[in-house]
Amino acid sequence: MMSDKMIPIPFKKLVNWMFEEYKRTRTIFGISEGKFFHKTNDQAIQLFGETMETPVGPAAGPHTQLAQNIIASYLSGSRFFELKSVQIMDELEIPKPCILAEDECYNTEWSTELPIMGAFNEYVKAWFALHVLQKELFNQSDRRFMFNMSVGYDLKGIQSSKVDQFIEGLKDASGTAVFQECLTSLLENVNQFEKIDRAYVEQISPNICSSITLSTMHGCPPAEIEAIIKYLISEKKLHTFVKMNPTLLGYEYVRNTFDKMGYRYIQLKEESFTHDLQFNDGIEMLKRLKVFAAEKQKDFGVKMSNTLPVKIGRSELPGEEMYMSGRSLYPLTINLAYKLAAQFNGDLKISYSGGADAFNIGRIFETGIQPITVATTLLKPGAYMRFKQLADLLSPLMANQQSSKLDMEKLKALAESAFDDANHLKEKRDVVNRKTELKLPLLDCFLAPCTVGCPIEQDVPEYLRLVGEGRYEEAYEVIVSKNPFPFITGTICTHNCMTKCTRLDYDESVHIRGQKLVAAEKGYEGYMQKISALEPKSSAKVAVIGAGPSGLAAAYFLAKGGMEVTVFDKRAKAGGTVEYVIPDFRISKEAISKDSKLIEKMGVKFEFGIDPNVSVAAYKAKGFQYIYLAIGAGKTNVLELKGETKRVRGAIPFLEAFKANPDALQLGKNVAVVGGGNSAMDAARAALRVKGVENVYIVYRRTKDYMPADHEELLYAVKDGVIFKELLAPISLTEGVLKCQAMELGQPDASGRRSPVTKEGVFEELPIDTVLSAIGELIDYDLLKNNGIEVSDKGVIRVNEETLETSVENVFIGGDALVGPWTVVGAAKHGTKVAKAILEKEQFEFKQEAASRVTFNQENQLLEIAQKKAVLKPVSDQEQESSRCLECNKVCNICTEVCPNRANVMIPVNGQGLTNLNQILHVDGMCNVCGNCATFCPYSSEPYKAKFTLFWTEKDFQDSPNSGFYFLGDGTEGEFMLRLDEQIVKVKFDEFGKTNVPVDDKIAAFIWTVYKDYAYLYRV
Repeated sequence: MMSDKMIPIPFKKLVNWMFEEYKRTRTIFGISEGKFFHKTNDQAIQLFGETMETPVGPAAGPHTQLAQNIIASYLSGSRFFELKSVQIMDELEIPKPCILAEDECYNTEWSTELPIMGAFNEYVKAWFALHVLQKELFNQSDRRFMFNMSVGYDLKGIQSSKVDQFIEGLKDASGTAVFQECLTSLLENVNQFEKIDRAYVEQISPNICSSITLSTMHGCPPAEIEAIIKYLISEKKLHTFVKMNPTLLGYEYVRNTFDKMGYRYIQLKEESFTHDLQFNDGIEMLKRLKVFAAEKQKDFGVKMSNTLPVKIGRSELPGEEMYMSGRSLYPLTINLAYKLAAQFNGDLKISYSGGADAFNIGRIFETGIQPITVATTLLKPGAYMRFKQLADLLSPLMANQQSSKLDMEKLKALAESAFDDANHLKEKRDVVNRKTELKLPLLDCFLAPCTVGCPIEQDVPEYLRLVGEGRYEEAYEVIVSKNPFPFITGTICTHNCMTKCTRLDYDESVHIRGQKLVAAEKGYEGYMQKISALEPKSSAKVAVIGAGPSGLAAAYFLAKGGMEVTVFDKRAKAGGTVEYVIPDFRISKEAISKDSKLIEKMGVKFEFGIDPNVSVAAYKAKGFQYIYLAIGAGKTNVLELKGETKRVRGAIPFLEAFKANPDALQLGKNVAVVGGGNSAMDAARAALRVKGVENVYIVYRRTKDYMPADHEELLYAVKDGVIFKELLAPISLTEGVLKCQAMELGQPDASGRRSPVTKEGVFEELPIDTVLSAIGELIDYDLLKNNGIEVSDKGVIRVNEETLETSVENVFIGGDALVGPWTVVGAAKHGTKVAKAILEKEQFEFKQEAASRVTFNQENQLLEIAQKKAVLKPVSDQEQESSRCLECNKVCNICTEVCPNRANVMIPVNGQGLTNLNQILHVDGMCNVCGNCATFCPYSSEPYKAKFTLFWTEKDFQDSPNSGFYFLGDGTEGEFMLRLDEQIVKVKFDEFGKTNVPVDDKIAAFIWTVYKDYAYLYRV
């Protein structure tokens, strides 16, 4: 069991760390110099008599727990710091992991994990560190940032001696040991600075906080809240904010808001609302406190808002209750801000936190609300560096903020727009899991999740950059090295790649599919002119049965590899389902034709109008040594429906008839499509285009949220006017009436999935003339069995998983024929796999090398990637879309970015066979096992467990199962203890970096680099 206890860095080491790192890598705690915020005007914000360069900063939480967290925030643009809350129970055992920020954010830790005075020490160290940075890096002498302390949760605890010591210490730290330690350290080492002298150090104020934010637990009695605030204002003489809970809006309001915005799965507890402060009571309390504060000559306001308690229903985190924040909280918080402010005609000081990010922070600030603190956006990739964009957005707006009252018109408009703001609707990020199935390696872990997520592993970042640079022919060549269907997949691919895109954790996925189509349209002609068919290198011939995507992919790669290939098909043209079933409104005939011509150009032969029931033996008799059965899933699944079954048609036969001649179809006025996949969407949209059809319904036994169709296909169907009838199961069709059993969703299972259950005695009837069944197609097992191919009683076709060879030697099967209805790119994966297997049997090399031949200006590339990091930039112009790609194959560093405590460090290591220049080091002493790096790492592993780890103490080394090392003594002798594959060994470097015992070269190079160049990481 690894420890989750953080080890604070002593102040002298902290300062040394900052400047040693800056000198070596031009970063400080992982914040790159290019993301440092430099104020470009003289505008400032005044609050409680203090000055801030920007009105933005980290909310009380994981980003204000340790000194290095506050430093990272400051460098990127934060100037208001809401310190993490303290309370009398200051050494809680919090189950870990405690943060889940995959989309909306949840956490189960609410106050500092350090002892109260441990937290105090961190805040004093950070205070001095920021003074050092503002002078040394930005040449500013006057403080232009402020700290705001945060406490909870009841009056007795706040009045306790240790909480009182914390409060008084931050009001005036001059008499504390840590203040004197920091002051003395700077004075003794003042010569290490260029712009800091003794006079500057000596004038650093011991008055760290003049203000406080009260965070009360949900359910805290109103009288208790009021008593605490009066105590803080009158006895502690502090300007005070009080956090207001979103429960003030009431259960029904919150439940309805979540339901209409797509967050139906969030489980609320009604008692969280009924047992909490009520709105009217809250208003009266605030009115009294405003008067009280004015009498005491202190400022008073509200902090919007606290997090929202919700049930843990899908094992998201350990425990039973967690606290929600982020984009799903925004519509609640901004509306609560408006409702409260309206009661005071705008005369209410509001500090804001609750889903603020680059998309809304400017509009929030323009209402007069400030300061604005953030947390969830900082837990996403880019993390602290996102402050740069926030500060840059707010900086030019600060000149207009003169009024002490809120602009109620703007606040009302902002509150009303929140419910329709796409950035806060669940469907903005309807993909739940961005992870790949790969395990995280110790070293060389950078990968492009889009490439790994693609069934045929397209080199996505490479061709996106080529498109962006206008190198279309090269982009096309990279695509067709693995994909013979750039036009088809550029138009109708289910784009698994986009479901893995890192930008989903920024704003929205790069529109990869559209960029593929750009490359195809602009690179096709040039590429086709320069290629020619290859002469077969083998006398062995291959018969591909079926000219759909899987068969065509196999033929393409076989021909490229030197085989003679003939494709046989029952129809008159190649293309299969794409050519004969998918409607023209989804893909043009020209697009399909161009991909077919590419395959023909490879030398593939075609024979059409062939009986699909011709035996394998017949093909072998014609001299074909290898046979690939890519015959599709040709049987329609029957919809069990009582009554007039003649009015029931299969969706696929209907679509084929529609594509052949829509004018020949007669469906009546009302059509029901049963099913929820892409074929159902195609059938419904096609039916709307048939003459005489007035209404088309999609009937599905679950809700739309559970439909397997691509989200964009659902949107297209809605746009076309398809009517969705959810939670209905068809029973019978009689005399033009489709009777349906009403369903409801049952309780979530462990995975969160809710199965439909019958709503006893409740039915719905629809006037229907024709039913189209889109519940899937079936594999023709009889044809396979007749050819001697082994099929189990359960319908499992026996194949070699690596080659897809069947029980009959040299006979292969793939695509829909093997797995049932699948995607174009999935079918292509099978065709590629079969081609590779046959080529290897013939001892030919299978090559897909185009991407490795592409060259870029690496220096420019790395600079551009760095500039794209931490910048939210939604799709605006397809011509510029490639510029949104973060090129994760070259630079990932996500785990280093998202760690609040900076416990994952990027170390450049040269040579020794390492494929990535950058390697990731996990620093155990800075990790509290929050789990955030695990959420965003594209691997199915947790970096805090799986990455090579640096330990600061022998005890931590022994207590952890991680592979890693710690230096003996102070490390100067180059001696260290190493654990690798559960084996522990004592190792020593010589002066050339050679080890006295055998150690893997890559591991040795990594540790040697840390030892030689990064002493500040371990001499703490």
